[in-house]
Amino acid sequence: MGTTDRHRLIAELLRGQEEVTVDELVSTTGASGATIRRDLEILAANGVLKRVHGGARSLLARGENPGYGQRELEDHEAKARIAKAVDGLIRDREHVWLDSGSTATEIARRLSTRELTVMPMSLHGVQALTQSSEGRAPELILPGGRFTPGEQSFRGPMAEANVRSLRFDAAVVTPCALNLKDGLLAHDLDDAAVKRAGLESASRVIVAAAGSKWNAGARALVAAMDSVDVIVTDLEPSPEDLAQLNKLSVEVVIA
Repeated sequence: MGTTDRHRLIAELLRGQEEVTVDELVSTTGASGATIRRDLEILAANGVLKRVHGGARSLLARGENPGYGQRELEDHEAKARIAKAVDGLIRDREHVWLDSGSTATEIARRLSTRELTVMPMSLHGVQALTQSSEGRAPELILPGGRFTPGEQSFRGPMAEANVRSLRFDAAVVTPCALNLKDGLLAHDLDDAAVKRAGLESASRVIVAAAGSKWNAGARALVAAMDSVDVIVTDLEPSPEDLAQLNKLSVEVVIA
């Protein structure tokens, strides 16, 4: 089992239980105790878990939003497919607003060689957009505002005002949750306000959401579903849900 697979397995285990021991992980992964201890140190540094004597403890309380480090390890294959599909929806030389979060970072990696102007809402996105080895990268516009550690995102009134001062061809929104009744949701009001500013400043709204986001728990309303033009997801909607989305003129792209 490779390093990335071990990290994802450890993160998944700590979603379902409060603690895990080094011995348990050695038995589960087949890796040595020294390797597992290194894995736990790396994951602790990235905010995925808390290192304790003999193992690790979950940072997730019941209903709490998982940190960026943990989310980056989850649904990776689905996020990669979604990012590829979103890339296909963006046209050259467009001005794009790009949300923060692990899905947005994966999309930024796909856009890193494109001829675009992009406003990324996190430093994770900035890094991904500038990592191309092909000698070219999109032109970036940074929003400023209050910096949120861990998420490395830009929030607050200054960020929101700077987003609203521009007009974009497309906004790529990565909601914390979505459903057909409420629409797009975020875990906190500051994040919801920035997401709302992005989608309201764009001619076309593309929502990128893995299947785990559908009907997930989140409290802050971003926007109703009728504000969305395209949803890119890995989950095939039910016939009833698809009919409702068609009625709202929302295109669904299955990645």
